[in-house]
Parts: sequence; C-alpha cells; structure tokens
Amino acid sequence: MLDTKSMLILKILAKQSAGGSYKIFESADLISSLPTRYRTDSDGIRHILTHLEHLDMISIKYDDDDVYCLSVLPYGLEVLENTKLKPGRSEKTPKNSLPALVFILSFIGAFLGALISYFLTKFI
Repeated sequence: MLDTKSMLILKILAKQSAGGSYKIFESADLISSLPTRYRTDSDGIRHILTHLEHLDMISIKYDDDDVYCLSVLPYGLEVLENTKLKPGRSEKTPKNSLPALVFILSFIGAFLGALISYFLTKFI
C-alpha cells in the first residue's frame, strides 16, 4: 500500500506522461504540483521516486540534479485504477448491509405471520 504522497506523485506522473513513454520531470515541478499540505523537498521527491521504482510502478531512465527521465509502468497504472474503484470510508457497500436487511425483513415477516395466524384462530 502506498502512502498519500507517493500516490499523489504517481497520479501526477501518470497524468503528465502519455502512453507509457518516457518524459522529463523536474523535482521543482513535482513539488509545485502537490497540494500545499503534502509539499516536500527535492530529497523527499527523490525518496518517493526511488520507492516507486523499487515497487516496479515507474521506470527511471536517468536522474541528474533533480531532473528525472521516467515512465509510469503498467503496474503503476493498475494501482491507480484500483484505488479509483475502491469505495471511500463513508460509502457503504451493499454486501455489508445485506445481513441486516435480511434480518429485518425476516423479523417483519415472522411478526406478520404470527399476527395473521392469531387473528385467524381468534375469529374462526
């Protein structure tokens, strides 16, 4: 699992590089593309890019004085797609609410069945 800064950097790289081709990025441009609360320095960018390369999410062709030539690999794109498909914390999935729904409907059905049988035996 990636931390938030790494995921943001991977999103920025995937958005700016097209079709898996290599593109040149400067660490200053990556830093300015980050939201202000996630800003870091060039050493932090170097660490994140090295981490992403070790996870086989990006391929770094060369790096020279905070200038990187890199490409996002298919695994990195797959990780981005999987994070888009996962529901957020506030969203409930139908799978989690299904047992509660079954319990409530069973209870209502049993109650109505008992009520109907009571009235049928009382008045017949």
